[in-house]
Amino acid sequence: MTTAIFPVAPEFHARLALAARPLAAVTGAEIQAPLITGGHARYANLDYGASAPALSVVSAYLNEILPYYASVHRGAGYASQISTSVYENARDIVRDFVGGRPGDSVIFTRNTTDSLNLLAGCLPLRDGRPAGEVLYLDIEHHANLLPWQNVPHRSVVAAATLAATVDRLRDELARGGVSLLAVTGASNVTGEILPIRTLAALAHEYGARIVVDAAQLAPHRRINIAADDVDYLAFSGHKLYAPFGAGVLVGRTDWLDAGTPHLAGGGAVRDARLDSVSWTTGPARHEGGSPNVLGAAALARATQVIAALDPEQWQAHEDAIRSFLVEGLQGIEGVTVHRIFADSASDSSTGGDQPDTGTIGVVNFSVEGYDAGLVAAYLSAEHGIGLRDGRFCAHPLLKRLGLPAGSLRASFGLGSRLEDAERLLAGLQQLRQNGLGWDYVVDAGRWVPANDTRSYPHWAPNTPGTAGAAPCTLD
Repeated sequence: MTTAIFPVAPEFHARLALAARPLAAVTGAEIQAPLITGGHARYANLDYGASAPALSVVSAYLNEILPYYASVHRGAGYASQISTSVYENARDIVRDFVGGRPGDSVIFTRNTTDSLNLLAGCLPLRDGRPAGEVLYLDIEHHANLLPWQNVPHRSVVAAATLAATVDRLRDELARGGVSLLAVTGASNVTGEILPIRTLAALAHEYGARIVVDAAQLAPHRRINIAADDVDYLAFSGHKLYAPFGAGVLVGRTDWLDAGTPHLAGGGAVRDARLDSVSWTTGPARHEGGSPNVLGAAALARATQVIAALDPEQWQAHEDAIRSFLVEGLQGIEGVTVHRIFADSASDSSTGGDQPDTGTIGVVNFSVEGYDAGLVAAYLSAEHGIGLRDGRFCAHPLLKRLGLPAGSLRASFGLGSRLEDAERLLAGLQQLRQNGLGWDYVVDAGRWVPANDTRSYPHWAPNTPGTAGAAPCTLD
């Protein structure tokens, strides 16, 4: 480690020791990234918030079950029976992981976005129209923003503090007419955690239900929807150390069994005729077609690994990295760390009287005088560091933070180590002191090194920068 470059107070040294090594083994932890200046460096993955690497245990499990992969539910063959057992058992594992109620439905989807769109099609109706409005904050990821714009809805601008934001939601709920409160568990932009139990009680006080977008929260905090009285919870395997991209929606069955089937097709029906259909109930109602068996299996196995973690050690590992990184960023001239709420705790160890708030392993920042995409390209090409830049599919929030062109996000988790944060700080310090070490150009909307001669695996048809910009980076 190089902590001498970024000195910390003595009382933090014990905490930092907890983050010297990964808390769990992940696949690809030692891959070597080619540097534009020559040579290689261990890839410092600080982009867990987008897609986390697969846990090594999960990768091994997939290799074990892959020979038995087959279509599920109606196959009499040996492999089909095994695959069906694995798939259906995954529901119980996931339900237990989030502290679900015995009768809660567990529906496997493509991702969190898919789960929330599914729920949007299941809002209760009165005389053929939604019986109430959906209420959401302006800080939401697009997954928890756009699905509700097709139904009656209203939004609330988050206040400068969590406490005042809760008050604003209370005032809006008191106006009546809200059937569902849709909130994020933790901001995908800043990592700040919302007080879910408080918000659930508030929604129920005024006759509404609550859905929590836990895409970012689930990989960093244990969740208990029964204890917190949460009605619906959505999250994704690809952020929870499980490849193949399965998502899940867990929650009360009445709305789901009465809602419009999310994917019309085989398996979702009791009986189909040439011009009409009788739909089934339960998870099958919304899982038409052949399901993502391996995705569900990977997600379930990942939850088992996470459930077995010592919660104090887990939080100490993550908090140590985050505290070190934030302190280091704040010590570099021209670097600004961004947050939404003035009263959000910096980590779980300083939560004070709000044990259900704090921050997860996500840090958002910007570098004065540099476009965020250029900084990300520089860190990747010259230092072998991967992080996220842009507007993070949260355009309204980036605008209110004064960052309409985007910012940078470092995110980390079980496979991270303190060295990753140290390398990021060293790279930013070098940028501020010496500037860029290479020329960069914009190619198809992305900053890339000019005259890039680095080699990539033969099976990777496009080198970085040539695939074009993501649509949400465009205005």
